[in-house]
Amino acid sequence: MGKETFDISLVMERVEEAVRPFPKAAMFELAEKGHDSPFEQLIGCILSIRTYDEVSLPVSLKLFARANTPQQIAEMDVAEITKIIRRSSFSERKAEQIKAIAQQLVAEYGGELPCDRELLLSFNGVGPKCANLALGIACDQRVISVDIHVHRITNRWGYVAEKTPEKTMEALQTTLPEKYWIEINRLLVPFGKHICTASHPRCTTCPIVAMCQQIGV
Repeated sequence: MGKETFDISLVMERVEEAVRPFPKAAMFELAEKGHDSPFEQLIGCILSIRTYDEVSLPVSLKLFARANTPQQIAEMDVAEITKIIRRSSFSERKAEQIKAIAQQLVAEYGGELPCDRELLLSFNGVGPKCANLALGIACDQRVISVDIHVHRITNRWGYVAEKTPEKTMEALQTTLPEKYWIEINRLLVPFGKHICTASHPRCTTCPIVAMCQQIGV
């Protein structure tokens, strides 16, 4: 039996159904729990860098229970922030970055984080993935956030053919329908963690195996 034609609408529909039993991606779970401001989303994403969602989500919730606005965090000592987020990797460095961002927002932006991509990217420790996630979730901007899962899976599908997440993001901006720009991260993070894994992907039970080119598998 030959491969089915790759239909991104059908792919996204099948992936949506496949990931339903699994935990949501951390940033989307944070938003569902009410932490959907641009600042909270940005800080939550910083905490998730090089850290599993199973760790970063409770760490974010613990921090936000103590302080969840730039004003509140700017008043905290780096040592206190570090202690709260210590389970997140590079906690001391992240604590310094988080406090610096909060202080800048208080001093220059009235304690609010504008939905401005250039501003987000200007912060130390913030790259395109976190900037776009915050803008997509908190500001409803049409942007694509490419993490290791989105990069690996879209290239494995053969939907794009790029070597880096940055290049994959650029390619997806030309090939992926805009209605999926935010959704692709929401869906492919759990899909990549539980089904289309980096090693030993579960191709035999994958709902889109008939459309996937299985590049590199």
